[in-house]
Amino acid sequence: MTLDDSKHWSLDTLLAHTGRTPGEHKGAVNPPVYHASTVLFPTVTALEESVRKRNDPGHFHYGRFGTPTSHALEQALARLEGGDHALVLPSGVAAISTTLLAHCGPGDHLLMVDSVYGPARSLCETLLRRLGIETEYYDPRIGAGIARLIRPNTKLVYLESPGSLTFEIQDLPAIAEPAHRQGVAVAIDSTWGTPLFHTPLALGADLVIHAATALGHTVAADDCYLALRGLRTLSVRLQRHQETGLTLAKWLQGRPEVARVIHPALPDHPDHALWQRDFRGAAGLFAVELKPCSRPAVEAMLNGLRLFGMGFSWGGFESLALLTDPSHLRDAVPWPAEAGPLLRIHAGLEDPADLIADLERGFERLRSVQGERDGTA
Repeated sequence: MTLDDSKHWSLDTLLAHTGRTPGEHKGAVNPPVYHASTVLFPTVTALEESVRKRNDPGHFHYGRFGTPTSHALEQALARLEGGDHALVLPSGVAAISTTLLAHCGPGDHLLMVDSVYGPARSLCETLLRRLGIETEYYDPRIGAGIARLIRPNTKLVYLESPGSLTFEIQDLPAIAEPAHRQGVAVAIDSTWGTPLFHTPLALGADLVIHAATALGHTVAADDCYLALRGLRTLSVRLQRHQETGLTLAKWLQGRPEVARVIHPALPDHPDHALWQRDFRGAAGLFAVELKPCSRPAVEAMLNGLRLFGMGFSWGGFESLALLTDPSHLRDAVPWPAEAGPLLRIHAGLEDPADLIADLERGFERLRSVQGERDGTA
């Protein structure tokens, strides 16, 4: 196969083959782990030529600028997104801060979606504010109405779709068109959709961010190697996350303790039509709003779960259940004060029937504690 042939490959085939050059690594199927800082050159001319090429994608010049291992991962990610180039960073927050600081400086104006990931909001309220960058939060469902918020000093419109915790789907093409017309760049956190289910560059974004949870500040070679290895099975794992997530979401819709399930792939989600238009699938992450109940009742439910862990991050093999509170993370669109407790659920790779049984026992504990408090037990 030639490089041009790969333009016609499906995403599943790209996952298996992109970022791999066995001929350059003695036939090794995956690029090996290169632990390197110093790179040696045979001549002064060769070193000087390497310095000139130091920003070229794939060029190995000095470990701080990356290694063949990190370059392979960057090539794979760029190809999957349909982009020109990718940059791997140590964490999602590192990618977000790099994006914000690359586009905005003192005196600039940033339009930030109100449903953004909490640590990104914290960056805006601390680091960016100290640097003299003004952040204005906008309704995630604003669509083309973003045009009225753009100022002469607006440098970036930042999206996250679906929104963190509350899962609004944003109308990316409607936002990108007026932004580009006024010379403003558009960035989006597309971690939930992954390149398999969502291709924001094709919908008008200029830059796409994913949290892949790697470590080290020039990302460690071992982490790049493991991320590349994980890419090969991403498609089958995502399908399982999607199927289990929807199974749980539909089961939860029938529970008397649940006020609503917030999952963009369900027909009753207010942005379901946008999800159908822009996404090819769904992650295993969604939210569940419980009917009003006491905190001890919710704690009894969550503390006794056997298969759902309680912890941050998501996307791994394990299922997670996390009590969240969006009320202190919203400005443009306040979270309703009367809303019940909000749980963020991540459907892992366990058997859905076992997960349902675990949640069922959790609801029994919730009812028992709530009944004791209400005097109905």
